[in-house]
Amino acid sequence: MGSIIKNKYLILRRITQLTILFLYFAANAYGWKILSGNLSFSKLFNSIPLADPFAVLQMVFAGAVISADLLIGVAIIVAFYAILGGRAYCSWVCPVNMITDLAGWVRRKTHHEKDNLISTTKTRSFRYLFLIVLLITSAIVGAAAFEFISPIGIFTRSVAFSVGFGWVWLVAIFLFDAFILKNGWCGHICPVGAMYSVIGSKSIIRVKHNVENCTNCGECLNVCPENQVLAPVINKKSDFINKIECTNCGRCIEVCNDNALKYSIRYFTSKGEKNEKTTN
Repeated sequence: MGSIIKNKYLILRRITQLTILFLYFAANAYGWKILSGNLSFSKLFNSIPLADPFAVLQMVFAGAVISADLLIGVAIIVAFYAILGGRAYCSWVCPVNMITDLAGWVRRKTHHEKDNLISTTKTRSFRYLFLIVLLITSAIVGAAAFEFISPIGIFTRSVAFSVGFGWVWLVAIFLFDAFILKNGWCGHICPVGAMYSVIGSKSIIRVKHNVENCTNCGECLNVCPENQVLAPVINKKSDFINKIECTNCGRCIEVCNDNALKYSIRYFTSKGEKNEKTTN
């Protein structure tokens, strides 16, 4: 029971990711209309449109006429992640996260965290550059460039329609992350994650660190796929994890035995605490 509670966010994330994939499959296999389409363009209950902001932005650059449904779908997704989710799409929705988490686990078990063939410090910003290049490419070719090669789109379409070789992309990403570059796909390449980093930069739900409880054991840094977001805060100050690359996965909270990390509400919580300290 203790281990289940300890990994509650991991379990909830897997339930969410697998449920979304199953609903896409069920829409085509059984005619269910709870969630149909794929992670680029979906409909909830056959009426509420949902659209990936990066996919639609590529279409805009490609010169496509954007329908009202797509605009509404983008607005819903942007509002959700901008206000609440941050980059939670990457850890709570995207199915590729299950593969990259597995690759991270393999890295920790085989103790080759420093065996990267590429310098991680020089490549983290590549995802933002790649995003820009893909938008320019979309404008040149007149089509959404990333959608042709996106592992996320290819895999979800493979699941939804029970066809294709989406698993090949996943195997490639697993091998790349496990043996070449730590958190290589999500942390250095994926333009979708880069887009959600920007969208959710001011989101209110964030992990908060309590320096008074921290014993600097390093467990959170070991398990975090984007541990550069923790480094400026852990064992240094009580503050929110504010860097935009944080995926809000909750793994740092789960592995912390000091109760030094928790989800909290940014801005409102900070103001309340300041007022309380002033009063005291």
